[in-house]
Order: sequence, then structure tokens, then C-alpha cells
Amino acid sequence: METIGFIGTGHLGYPIAENLLRAGYTVKIYNRTREKALPLEQLGAILVGSPEEAAVKGGIVLSLVADDHAVKAIATDALIKALGAGGIHVSMSTVSPDISRELAALHREQGVEFVTAPVFARPEAAAAKLGNAVISGEAAAKERIKPLLEAGFAKNIFDLGTDAGSANVLKLIGNFMIAGAIELMAESLALAEKNNVDPRVAHEMLTSTLFTGPIFKNYGTMILDRKFTGNPSFSAALGLKDMDLVLQTARRSYTPMPIANLVQSRLTSILAKDIHDADWIALAMGALEDAGITS
Repeated sequence: METIGFIGTGHLGYPIAENLLRAGYTVKIYNRTREKALPLEQLGAILVGSPEEAAVKGGIVLSLVADDHAVKAIATDALIKALGAGGIHVSMSTVSPDISRELAALHREQGVEFVTAPVFARPEAAAAKLGNAVISGEAAAKERIKPLLEAGFAKNIFDLGTDAGSANVLKLIGNFMIAGAIELMAESLALAEKNNVDPRVAHEMLTSTLFTGPIFKNYGTMILDRKFTGNPSFSAALGLKDMDLVLQTARRSYTPMPIANLVQSRLTSILAKDIHDADWIALAMGALEDAGITS
């Protein structure tokens, strides 16, 4: 098996890198905080000191970082040159469509393909390879990386064509729909509780009949259990970043999104209260508190 580069072993990147190692790939890993990647060294990972050191000529580098600034910081001329002609940079981050289009053009100038493949999965789903990938980029490059996505996290892969930004648009849509579902459930469960209907019975009935998807089941349970803070798998700060990107994309395409404005406000309120260990499920606190329910 070929040697793969991997940049960014945070909450989501770590289990994906671990899966690739367990699948037999040699993985060169760069993480800004080296200590967080040290356990992967015991599985055979090669830890390196810079993004470009993770690259192999003509090979593949996967990156999974926090935001536009971070992906631009690692997608340097040095990394592109280290990959060289025939190389592929796979961006699995949730970033703006515009930054992906910009980086795709920069990579292509030097014969390197840039494929966007944002991850639809929380860390536990990625670890179990039950995630979903949406991909956009050049056709041959996408075919080459599919086995890595399947080995790393993806149960399903959806191809969105050649525009590097398309996969990012769909990822933002998906995250917006999850945030909207959290708000919907929080308001509904608050209404049940305020009218003396057991919210757990309401949730059980609704998620076993009309709303059977994992988002309603899993996030609904987290709302009922008030699992808002602690060690977040996906932080409120990252959720706010994504809603900012959703609304940025919406403004540029003249698409009104009033629900996105609401959940953006909910997440802003969480951070304004200095609740910095909050998972983005904590946006549900707004609806509960508005109804006078202690969260």
C-alpha cells in the first residue's frame, strides 16, 4: 500500500487516521499540536514536523482542519511542490466554497489536483466507518481517493462533479439542516414539557414513527439528557463558524435563510455566555431557556 500524508488529527481526524493505519496504509502525520498525534505513532504512524513533510511526490495528502484560515495556512506552495505532478490534496474540512475553488486553481497550476471531500460524521461514526463523504474535483483523482475515504470513514460516497466548491456547499447545507433539526427538537420538546407531556415519551413516539432518522434520535436524546457541555465532539464555536459560512454563501447567492439566522444567534449566545466547552447541541439551550425550562 502507498504512503499517505495526513494533516490534522483533531476530534474527527484522529479516528480517520487511525482507521487508515489499521487498514495497512503507511501514514505520515502532521498535527499542529504534535502531542495529540503521539498515540498514533504506536500504530505505526510517522510523525513529521511540517505539512510538506507529510507529502510524497505524486502521492496523496488528506487534510482535516478547522476553517478557511487553517486550510490556507497548510496548503502552501511548499506543500504543493512537495506533492508535485500527479499528486492529490484531499481537503476534508468544512470550509467555504470560495476557498476551495481558489486552492484548486493554485494546485492545478503546478500539476496537483485538489479534491474536496468534507466528512459527514461525528467522531464515533467516523471510527465505525459509518460516515458519508461528498466529493468534487477532477474525475481520475476522485476515483483514486475513494478507497482511502472508504478505509478512513465513509460508508457512502456522493459525487458532485468537477467544481471544487460544490462538495463544500452540500456540507454546509447538511450542517445547517442538522442545526435546524436541533432547534426544531428543542422547541418541540419544550412545548411538550410545558404542557405536561413527558418529553421522553414524546421523543420515543416521534423518532420511532414519523422522524426515524439518526439526527432526530441521537441529537434528541442529547437534548433530553442535557449533554450540552464537557468534552465536545463538535464545538459550538465550530458550529457558529459553519453557520457563518452558510449565511455567507446564502448572501452571495441571494438565498434568504431565516432559520440559519436563528441558529447562528443561538450559537452566538452560547459563546457570549463564555460557555466555551459547549458542544453545538447546546444551541438547544436557547429554546429551553426561552420557555423557562432550566437547561
